[in-house]
Amino acid sequence: MHRFDWNASGAGVRLSPWRRAGVSALLLAVLALGVAHLTKKVSAPDWDEVCTSLGLRHVGAPDDAPRRSLLPTWSAAGSAAGAAPLPVPCDRPGPGSTLAEPKDLRSIGGVLQLDLSLRNARQSDGSVRYCYVTPDGAQSPTLRVHPGDLVILRLKNELQPLTSGKPGTPSAQPAAAMHEMHAGNDANADPCGSGTMSGVSTNLHFHGMTMPPLCHQDEAVRTSIQPGDPRFEYRFRVPSNEPPGLYWYHPHIHGFSAPEVMGGASGAIVVEGIERASAVTAGLPERVLVIRDQDLLNPDAPPSKSEPVVPKMAIERDGDAANNGTGFGKPAKDLSVNFVPVPYPDYPPARLEMRPGERQLWRVLNASAITYLNLALIFNHNAQQLGIVAIDGVPIGRPGDPASAIVWRDRIGLPPGSRVEFVVTGPPAGVPALLVTRTVDTGQGGENDPNRALVSVVASASAAEPVSSLPPAGPPLPASKLPWLGDVTPVRVRKLYFSEKLTDPNDPNSATEFYITVDGQTPTVFDPHAGPEIVVHQGDVEDWIIENRSTELHAFHIHQIHFELVDWSGMAVNEPFLRDTVNVPYYSDRMLSYPSVRLRMDFRDPNTIGTFVFHCHLLEHEDGGMMGLIRVDPPVIAAN
Repeated sequence: MHRFDWNASGAGVRLSPWRRAGVSALLLAVLALGVAHLTKKVSAPDWDEVCTSLGLRHVGAPDDAPRRSLLPTWSAAGSAAGAAPLPVPCDRPGPGSTLAEPKDLRSIGGVLQLDLSLRNARQSDGSVRYCYVTPDGAQSPTLRVHPGDLVILRLKNELQPLTSGKPGTPSAQPAAAMHEMHAGNDANADPCGSGTMSGVSTNLHFHGMTMPPLCHQDEAVRTSIQPGDPRFEYRFRVPSNEPPGLYWYHPHIHGFSAPEVMGGASGAIVVEGIERASAVTAGLPERVLVIRDQDLLNPDAPPSKSEPVVPKMAIERDGDAANNGTGFGKPAKDLSVNFVPVPYPDYPPARLEMRPGERQLWRVLNASAITYLNLALIFNHNAQQLGIVAIDGVPIGRPGDPASAIVWRDRIGLPPGSRVEFVVTGPPAGVPALLVTRTVDTGQGGENDPNRALVSVVASASAAEPVSSLPPAGPPLPASKLPWLGDVTPVRVRKLYFSEKLTDPNDPNSATEFYITVDGQTPTVFDPHAGPEIVVHQGDVEDWIIENRSTELHAFHIHQIHFELVDWSGMAVNEPFLRDTVNVPYYSDRMLSYPSVRLRMDFRDPNTIGTFVFHCHLLEHEDGGMMGLIRVDPPVIAAN
């Protein structure tokens, strides 16, 4: 979008012909609304629709303030002559842009205080973007904290009732439609108990962090903030034993998570101190790369002529491009890196410069709503070794085994919601390099996640250093007071399974219901008012077997805790690290049994006491009902 040009004196505006035409269009729209005022009441959304469609932003009084003038104050550059230009709501860089790192907000003296506003804005193609914005206009800042820090985050909901109107866009009609039954609560109720679920409700989930599931901390079922509410304060202390690594924040209103996250509502959290767990990272420059998905910018374009295979186009039941098994063709969603879009069909990569042969730590977050990543760094068509030091915020390696603190791989699978941190070596001067995501087979019923470039890595001796660097190696992290999770015998074993069902079995185009079910219970879509499906006690360690009885991949995620993957479809794994999100392979009718993962679930931390959720982190599935409740009760203390 473009802004007005201010003249040298700042006393007025200098408008090009097309800008004059834009202002004329606005004046005509205002005149039309003025006539309407003579015959009927015109509500605030009428002004929003007119001005949003022209790329303008309301800077006048709040919606509930009396309007003493027919013309509200709107601006595309500044609120008054000589004022600084206002940012375009949820503005984004163009394809092929150089990557900008998210702004860092760091704790000072053990406290991180910040204000965030969640906004949305309709785009010229009808799609809707969402963005977290700081008072100075920075989008989706990275929150940098240390274990034990106090975080005070004041969130303002500034969402407007804008439904995506982009033709052929599945997220234009989110799965939330079937959940509006839960949205009839009083919008003026206490946000802690509101439970309101609507397209303009919001809250925050601090994904991966072991914090109490309480309002004002990390409760994501009943907490619901409305546009008319005052700033809502999140106040929590980062646990003193929180592993150093990459976490993230995003909204978690059931039924509406997918459109908000796909629109860009997400940001990274870094718990500092990874150099104390992995000495190889000490002193390294570091980058935060947030990979998001979004609706296709060019949905009607044919595949690029450079693709070796042009598969037949198919649509899966969610309305996205279906998996065609070739690794090519139209993807279900476009991807972006730090908001730089990499659109189908030619995938012009974002640009990143680094010094030749320089070693850096890359922290990569898959903030996609539905897209799987299969990352590789390619030099001259050869995949490079990446030194993985952390998965899902937890450093690699069993305690006391420094040799396991880094694992080298030439590709890294990352389901939606997951994170990876790895050491990378830059290309030599003159050597072309690309960060890519290779194709992911999501199953017969899954979306198409084809091969595509993400970032062009350019070796340059004059490349600027990243904004942040790790300190020199500090003292090692203190040893855990608890035994390694993989060495603990579980007190019980449970089985859960993913499944799907058409609402009308006779109509293959009817809506899909998504379930995650405890074995022995009846599959039902998530109901926040129902009791918990699972009850455990703090201090317990359990094994959960998660089966997939559907023909597409699912990503299992649970709030508040991490777990160890101990078995993959019958094969012992015993990974030397913990996760909070894991892929569950899809079922095929050629299989003799349902594929599954076995997870060692850790409820030993006192912060887990309370009620929270587990779900598929493909957010269209979670919105569609694939979520359940667990309650962790205080420990049982023997009478003697």
